[in-house]
Amino acid sequence: MANDSEDFGRAIITPEQLSAWFRRFRGAADRDEQSPRTPDHPSNGEANPAAQGESPPPSTAASSTRPAPPLPPTGPRRFALGKQVLRLHSVVATLVLVAAVWASSGFYKVDPDQVGLVMRFGRFDGTRGPGLHYHLPYPVESVLLPRVTAVNELKINNGAVTQMLTGDENIVEATAAVSWRISDPVKFMFDVYDPEATVRVAAESAVRQVIALNPIQSGLSDQRQKIADDVQTLLQSMLDFYGAGIQITQVQLQRVDPPGAVIDAFNDVQRARADQQRTRNEAEAYRNDILPRARGEAERLKQEAQGYQEQAINQAQAAAARFLAMDAAYQQSRDITARRLYLDTMEDVLKSSGKVVICPTGCSGTSIIPVMPLTGAAVGTPAIVQKVGP
Repeated sequence: MANDSEDFGRAIITPEQLSAWFRRFRGAADRDEQSPRTPDHPSNGEANPAAQGESPPPSTAASSTRPAPPLPPTGPRRFALGKQVLRLHSVVATLVLVAAVWASSGFYKVDPDQVGLVMRFGRFDGTRGPGLHYHLPYPVESVLLPRVTAVNELKINNGAVTQMLTGDENIVEATAAVSWRISDPVKFMFDVYDPEATVRVAAESAVRQVIALNPIQSGLSDQRQKIADDVQTLLQSMLDFYGAGIQITQVQLQRVDPPGAVIDAFNDVQRARADQQRTRNEAEAYRNDILPRARGEAERLKQEAQGYQEQAINQAQAAAARFLAMDAAYQQSRDITARRLYLDTMEDVLKSSGKVVICPTGCSGTSIIPVMPLTGAAVGTPAIVQKVGP
């Protein structure tokens, strides 16, 4: 019979051999309980066949018919064999568990505000929308999840005050905030090394350029929003040229002030300019008030002169027509026309003077009564009227 170490070395153990060993082990255990035990280490120094791992010789009857399978080892070898079997099962179970965990690591979820970018061996393979997806486990495939709807905000120069030159060669201290979001996740992740730093540097450059094209008064007055809109337009064009995949949503100029060393003098100048502007506005208001009235008065005088002109012309034309008519009448009847002219002239002369009526028959004084003129006579000029009667 071969040695036990050779029989139970690294050979593959079949389930049939393992079952036979267990059955023989149970029978040997029953026989050991019925027979007295021998010590594993005898005191007389004789070697114990069981301790040395030697199995008893098989019986003649069993060996003549069929060789019996080797008995399972007892004692320390039995426990070593059990540990080997358990170790093999543990390794297999561990490998199966590791494989299951590795395979399940490919499941991932894309939120509604995200876009999944699948990378296969470090190279972009495709995009995935919101929902639950699966990719081959690492290191075969991996996924990037940038947030495309989140609005990010950054401040130029990390919020520190930055001095800038204006269009009229003045210096201002300005701070600005930029709001941006991802418009193209593929360009954002792979075409730009550091997108946030790119936005910060480009925003500072755009603010400096726009402020340099405007006077200082524009940044300090109501033109600040216009400057911010121009900065947003310029910054968006720069990022599109870089292919950054970023959209600028808003630019805010948080502060545009003169330097602290000259701010008092600048405020004095601004107050003087404000007073000058107020005086100019008052003058403009006075001009707007006086000019319309002067134009109205001039128009009224012009209309009155035009009316007087028309009246004088009409009167002259009427007098000329009357004279011509009178001349024609005089040519037809000289005596009658002359008498008429005399009477008209006397009427015009005497209608504004006092009148004296002389009684041709020599009436006494009691019959004459002085009266005041009713119409046409001068005030205080009496008229003498003859009393008619007996």
